[in-house]
Amino acid sequence: MLLPSPSVTLLSNSPAVYPTLPNHHNRTTMSRFITTTATFINISAAIITKSRSPLHFYPTLTYTHLPKSNRTISIRALNSSSDTINDDVSSENKIELKSELDTNGGLISSYDDDKYPSGEFEFENRGVWKDLVVKLRMLIAYPWQRVRKGSVLNLKLRGQISDQVKTRFSSGLSLPQICENLIKAAYDPRISGVYLHIETLNCGWGKIEEIRRHILDFRKSGKFIVGYAPAWGEKEYYLGCACEELYAPPSAYFSLYGLTAQAQFLGGVLEKVGVQPQVQRIGKYKSAGDQLTRKNISEENREVLTTLVDNIYGNWVDKISRAKGKKKEDIENFINEGVYQIQKLKEDGWITDIKYDDEVMSMLKTKLGIAGEKKLPVVDYKKYSKVKKWTVGLSGGRDKIAVIRASGSISRVRGPFSSPSSGIIAEQFIEKIRTVKESKRYKAVIIRIDSPGGDALASDLMWREIRLLAESKPVVASMVDVAASGGYYMAMAAQAIVSENLTLTGSIGVVTGKFNLGKLYERIGFNKEIISKGRFAELTAADQRPFRPDEEKLFAESAQNAYQQFRNKAALSRSMSADKMEEFAQGRVWTGNDAASRGLVDAIGGFSRAVAIAKHKANIPQDKKVTLVELSKSSPSLPEILSGIGSSVIGIDATLKQLMDGLTLGDGVQARMDGIMFQRSEGSSFANPIFNLLKDYLSSL
Repeated sequence: MLLPSPSVTLLSNSPAVYPTLPNHHNRTTMSRFITTTATFINISAAIITKSRSPLHFYPTLTYTHLPKSNRTISIRALNSSSDTINDDVSSENKIELKSELDTNGGLISSYDDDKYPSGEFEFENRGVWKDLVVKLRMLIAYPWQRVRKGSVLNLKLRGQISDQVKTRFSSGLSLPQICENLIKAAYDPRISGVYLHIETLNCGWGKIEEIRRHILDFRKSGKFIVGYAPAWGEKEYYLGCACEELYAPPSAYFSLYGLTAQAQFLGGVLEKVGVQPQVQRIGKYKSAGDQLTRKNISEENREVLTTLVDNIYGNWVDKISRAKGKKKEDIENFINEGVYQIQKLKEDGWITDIKYDDEVMSMLKTKLGIAGEKKLPVVDYKKYSKVKKWTVGLSGGRDKIAVIRASGSISRVRGPFSSPSSGIIAEQFIEKIRTVKESKRYKAVIIRIDSPGGDALASDLMWREIRLLAESKPVVASMVDVAASGGYYMAMAAQAIVSENLTLTGSIGVVTGKFNLGKLYERIGFNKEIISKGRFAELTAADQRPFRPDEEKLFAESAQNAYQQFRNKAALSRSMSADKMEEFAQGRVWTGNDAASRGLVDAIGGFSRAVAIAKHKANIPQDKKVTLVELSKSSPSLPEILSGIGSSVIGIDATLKQLMDGLTLGDGVQARMDGIMFQRSEGSSFANPIFNLLKDYLSSL
């Protein structure tokens, strides 16, 4: 939870703000602001975790969910005639696959208490009639949707992955479309298998978990999925070891050394240039203001970061040990050896073999029985994304579930230069919520949240609309990489909250502040005089002096009031007392598993589990198909089209776009979590890239 702001906006304390909540649950950066005159720049702090970068689901996609009692894994090929495919998964792989799907990090969580269905994916074997219908549909498909029989789907995972559904002009990878392509490929008789290129990723562990889950789901079809990783760290390997085979070139860049976290502070820099941050952060774990005011890490922040690193590291070791059939002690010993030779990875069974890309392609040709002089038929991610689900027999049912995606920082209104995809704009989000509320088309709603928070007022307004929607139809919140502060504020209005086991959530707290620039003004010879009327008129306007004692008292009380409203609403929505919620609030960030054990989250799982819970609450049988309707996919504007074209033609760097978003000013109290990023990725989806630029600039003064 970050804070920014030249002014403090108090949330209303009227009865309308504290409505009685229905009991839906049984259990429950650097503050980017440096200012010249009166402008604040909010900075997200960089907490770095060593691994490169830090996954879910999708548009009108159809799934079949079976009861928990039926968890048998069926490994069969889609087309019996494709005898050139290696349909037999070794006994060891079968055991590993079953283990992955039945344990805490997979589709079935240790938090399951039979209250909610698991949403586990089961591969549906088609009969002769359905198979014939699918083949007829492929014959009448548009030319750009046709795929050569025996093709290999080539997926290249690299860089940032967004939870938003991309338009044709959008650049980058889309999590919904990645997962949808894997599901389509599992059922598409034209696809023989998947060749997965994995390179340095820049996303959170939530997205990584979702992609890994879909890799394992794809393997249920009996088709092969082979990984190739020329550059990778912990996250990339986490995906690669879920593949049937994993290869790397002899010169591969790899790093399996463990995880680290970093916290950076500007307190000393600001002091040297004559800037005094005056910050009010409520909650002892609320570290958003620390980057501006402190010169070193607080014990509370150290405690939180240590716990996060322990949870991520423990999950990684546990999953890898089961995937590779090794003891946890052996995994940790390997990491502590500091292995840097690719040959050692092969010898110890971390990868299948050392091969160049062309050698892997030749191997796949042999697997498919393709003559040496012929090329391997390959279809790439972008082209295969154009293949309609209807074509491969994945049409949905009559019952519709709306999917609303909310990604990025939260603002109340759109700025003059912001694009339609620049974060969560409360007024637009509220319009979608009201449209769904008034419509009789949708039996339930899933809100996908991937946000570190932002404007507290905007978060509260969206909370209110989600709550009103939940009174008329089932609403399930599904968390991605992060749903903290304002992101959690939104989620807690839903009837059920589903989180990945490593989603960053909680951070129930607020922060706000202003700068005293008096010494800086004096050094540069600048003077500022204010004529005011009213005792507190200069509360935030007077940046040339510190707060008076009475101003500081009012400023602190207003921030405390905003925090109490946030905490009390969280307590009511989670059926806790305010005192009990206080134990879990105070700005502390939790992983999904820890949040679930404390009643902040209802279930651990991905998008498919959210769908299953939505069906459960809407009284739709789990074995009945539904149609998921994406409501967040808007028509591209001219700026988006030009941006997409520019990105593909001249390679506009994504960091520049983040920097532009980072310059958006925030007003009022902020319910925002510090930006958390993973080492070697240059930052996560929510780490503010302006931090290092500002630090270097101030250091040069």
